[in-house]
Amino acid sequence: MGDEKIGFIGAGNMANALIKGLINSERYQTEQLTAYDIDTEKRKKTETDYGIKTSQSNRDLVVDCQIILLAIKPQVIRDVLEEVKDLINNEHLIISIAAGIPIRMISSLIGGDIPIIRVMPNTPALIQKGISALSGSEIVSSEHLGIARGIFDAVGETLIVEEKMMDAVTAISGSGPGFIFRIMECFMEAGIKLGFDEDSCLALVIQTFAGAVRLAEQSEQSVSQLREMVTSPGGTTTAGLTFMEKKGLDAVIRGGIEAACNRSVELGKNA
Repeated sequence: MGDEKIGFIGAGNMANALIKGLINSERYQTEQLTAYDIDTEKRKKTETDYGIKTSQSNRDLVVDCQIILLAIKPQVIRDVLEEVKDLINNEHLIISIAAGIPIRMISSLIGGDIPIIRVMPNTPALIQKGISALSGSEIVSSEHLGIARGIFDAVGETLIVEEKMMDAVTAISGSGPGFIFRIMECFMEAGIKLGFDEDSCLALVIQTFAGAVRLAEQSEQSVSQLREMVTSPGGTTTAGLTFMEKKGLDAVIRGGIEAACNRSVELGKNA
């Protein structure tokens, strides 16, 4: 951990997850963290919940901090960077978690040879169980990447990827929790229809998903082999999977991920 200060532009859920993780991991002290959000209530809540100071503007934050973390929606990134670009210099490290926004766009908006790292975290970061994919611009050093990994390691695991893979990362791990929660909803609806009360059904569904994930994580077998372990010929799992496959399970999942990936590409083009 260095003595650099991190400024969060945006104080939404992901920014707060990172702030919480950094404080809990003791990677950074509260006095090294600053946030600004146009929403006054969000700003006050972050300050109250985590004991960090907040800035009065994006410009104040950029002047005060060496690491600028863009935790904002892609639709507003142009306006935010236009506001602060004259204050950014090569002593700054820019880290962006704006979905779909390529490094070249950020670089063209702020100008100069500024190190920029693009990151796609996901919502399990809220409980320090996320995974974040990182990709750096050409002038990003190993030290810069080490700083960024240190920030996102505080909320889960990190992975370095080529930037051309970031839209696919967004579709699989960024949007993935939403897909999984929807599948869990379907399990819940089916279980309740079979006669379970909601609490009992929720316990069954949560532990089934959690246990399957933990088994996949710890087993030396592939997920295909693990699936085969519970798919006895003529058994209940075979009956269920046969029905699902006839309804196009594979096509639905692949199609959904491709649609999310394509939307990430569109966001980058339209921002």
